[in-house]
Amino acid sequence: MSRLFRRRPLAGLAAMVGLGLLAAGCSGGGGGSAAPGGLEKTNLTVAAVPALDSAGLYIAKDRGLFAAEGLNVTILPTTSGGTAIGNQLAGKFDVTVGNYVSYITENATNPKANFRVLAPGSIMQANTQEILVPRNSPISTVAGLAGKSIAVNVRNNIGTLLISSVLSDNAVQVNKSQFIPIPFPEMAQAMAQHKVDAAWLPEPFVTQAEEDTGAVPLADANQGSSQNLPISGYMVTASWLKKYPNTAAAFRTAILKAQAIAATAPAAVQQGMEKFAGTPPVVAAIADAPEYPTQQNPVLLQRLASLMLNFGMLQQAYNVNQMIVK
Repeated sequence: MSRLFRRRPLAGLAAMVGLGLLAAGCSGGGGGSAAPGGLEKTNLTVAAVPALDSAGLYIAKDRGLFAAEGLNVTILPTTSGGTAIGNQLAGKFDVTVGNYVSYITENATNPKANFRVLAPGSIMQANTQEILVPRNSPISTVAGLAGKSIAVNVRNNIGTLLISSVLSDNAVQVNKSQFIPIPFPEMAQAMAQHKVDAAWLPEPFVTQAEEDTGAVPLADANQGSSQNLPISGYMVTASWLKKYPNTAAAFRTAILKAQAIAATAPAAVQQGMEKFAGTPPVVAAIADAPEYPTQQNPVLLQRLASLMLNFGMLQQAYNVNQMIVK
């Protein structure tokens, strides 16, 4: 089914952004001390997809929450959680921020992988994960996506799952050959040049695509079977967690404080996205944000794993409780 999405008008946004950043700058960053026993490691490299789902990471860096815990965190952008997994297993990344689907898949299929969710990152809300079509596209309903090419950042990740769920809920057959891997920043132009018929995008790439090329939202992924699914988390390997337990605890403390700020201070989210994800101020001001939880919900995460099984992304049931750091 097609939808018309409403966003805040662009008029006067410059003033709004300025006021928002001022408010963010005046807000305190929070204190805290390093975990008992001292930190085993203080310099951390964290890879993150530069989407709104990663806003907690940017706030923790921007507000000095990592520094307050004795951590020096370097943030590197990545295409997806899936593309960062190899480097993380090789010890090049300490923590990655990515979609749960990629890590559940890796744990279920790679005997050498044993990823843990150190802290929750985001839960999908309305308009934060969308399927878009180019301006003047003949596709006006989800039914029109039957057999059409749909861009995803990488195959077999959260995008594949969300698209499959939307198509299935609208009685459209899912064909894996429909999914075309294209990096998020290139999707809007790929649609405009008719290289693909549609694209799945998270915020702020949704708003950016609308602003840059006039792309049109066709369907919100936050519906039906996929409504309110958890999207991303802060992931570590079990071996890293065992080697650096105090460092992990300090990182988690900082992130949970940042998540609480993200949940209540949109200006802090906007500032973090501009500073660390390179999001244009106008886009950061109007993009829809997900929920930023401070506690992991095993029931929601298990629902995601069950949906993966339903669409053949897992060969057998997977118990997510084994992944969650208590």
